[in-house]
Formats: sequence, structure tokens, C-alpha cells
Amino acid sequence: MLLPHHGFTILSTENPKVPIENSSKYRNLLTNIYLLPNKASAFFHISQIMRIFVNPIPILFYVRMRIDIISVVPEMLDGFINTSIVGRAQKKGLVEIHIHNLRDYSKDKHRRVDDYPFGGFAGMVMQCQPIDDCIAALTAERDYDEIIFTSPDGEKFDQPMANTLSLKKNIIILCGHYKGIDYRIREHLITKEVSIGDYVLTGGELAAAVMCDALVRLVPGVISDEQSALSDSFQDNLLAAPVYTRPANYKGWTVPDILLSGHEAKIKEWEITQALERTKRLRPDLLETKE
Repeated sequence: MLLPHHGFTILSTENPKVPIENSSKYRNLLTNIYLLPNKASAFFHISQIMRIFVNPIPILFYVRMRIDIISVVPEMLDGFINTSIVGRAQKKGLVEIHIHNLRDYSKDKHRRVDDYPFGGFAGMVMQCQPIDDCIAALTAERDYDEIIFTSPDGEKFDQPMANTLSLKKNIIILCGHYKGIDYRIREHLITKEVSIGDYVLTGGELAAAVMCDALVRLVPGVISDEQSALSDSFQDNLLAAPVYTRPANYKGWTVPDILLSGHEAKIKEWEITQALERTKRLRPDLLETKE
């Protein structure tokens, strides 16, 4: 059976790197699947398991994930996309991120992209023409899986959505600004509206940066330990268990003995117990969602 993921064609039953059934990492990942809140999360986890444990065909067949961001203040994003994990992902050739200045598509001699709203409402509104022309130029070059608009009244961004979007190949993110965009763009061009929280920002650039970081770190090969992304908080509607590193005793602050025992099954049981306890105490709403 062939399983495509980010351009990798993976043989799901041949050439395993290790005897899968004997791998503790594999067993841990399968344990997490039983806790998943929806089918999209399950598909994401299964795809990641196949990526970790089964040899892909040569890199010649790899197709990069591409994210195009449309903004009126692109300088806000320049530093972000070239540093840390997002920057390294691009240097590895795993992801392409392109920023487009919306003003470059304006037909106004002053490169304006906004105007006063009809009806006498307060604020300024981003015009149809520059947005339409920019999106048209991009879609003329390739097909896009999603054209996303960052908006405070969009669907709330969460880990399951990040998982789903990370499986896409080409995405456009249109950053809102001013009072918003002409609603006709939302009606005719936008395929998904996303909010990162119940608050208002000056523009959608920070929201686009949050989304990019959450998506890119899930792309296979971006993080060296690919299991790490699968054990993050919210992957299974649970907060992550506490983590510790050396030294085992610092100023009398000690690490739980179970983590030093080497007993794999008991450590896993401790991890799940801690995750459930922390979620119940800090984010009980996640457990209600799971139910």
C-alpha cells in the first residue's frame, strides 16, 4: 500500500528500518492514537509513524511544503521566517515560505491598498483589487490546498488544525489589517478563516507567524527527533507530562525516582498519569472536549 505524505511516497509494509513490533517508540506512538480526539489527528499520527519507521523512496520524489504569506507589512515577518526551526527547515529544503507585499499589486499611484468603508463605519478596509490580483498571480502558478484569512472571527487555531494543515502541500495565508478586508474576498476567494485567539491584533502577521511555526515543526525531517512533535501538549487533548534533565539533584530539587529507574512500562504509565492530572488541574476544558 502506498501512502503519500508531503511528496514522500512511503511503502507502508516493506523495508522497515527496525522490527516495528519490537520498538518502544512505535508502541508509545500507538498508545497515543487511542487518545486522539478526531480522525484528522489519527491520520496525522499514523502518517508520522510511517515516516519514522519506514524507508521513503529517494529524495528525488520529494515535494516541498510551500507557504505564501500576503501582507501589507512584510518586514514584520522577515526575521521570523529566517531564524530558528522555521529558518532551518527552509535551509534543509523541506519547506518554502514566500512573503508577498500586497502593495506591489496595487494600481493606485501611491500604492494604497485600503479605502473607507461603505455605510460610514469607522476604520479602513482592505480593497478587493490588490488581494484578488495577488491571489490570482499565485494560483496561476500552482494549485493551493487552502487560502487562509487570519481573522478574529475565524475558526480557532489549535493542534488538530495544525496537524491537518501540516499535511497540505501549498497554502496561502492572507494577513488581515486595518478594519479587515472587503467581505467579497471572504465570500469568493477564501477557503478557511482562522483565529489564534479571542483578542484583536493590529494585523494578521503575528497570527501567520504562529501558524507557520506550528505547521513547519510537524513536517517530517524538520525536528531531528520526530517523536518529539507527537508528544507535545495538545496532540492528544492532554497537556504534556513534566520533563527533567541532568543533574538529577540540583540544590536538593530531585527528579522523580521513576524516571531514573529505566523501567519503560512504569515510566510510560507515570507519563500518562501526569498528563491526565495536569490537564484536569490546568485545562479541564480539554478533557470535556475529548469526551
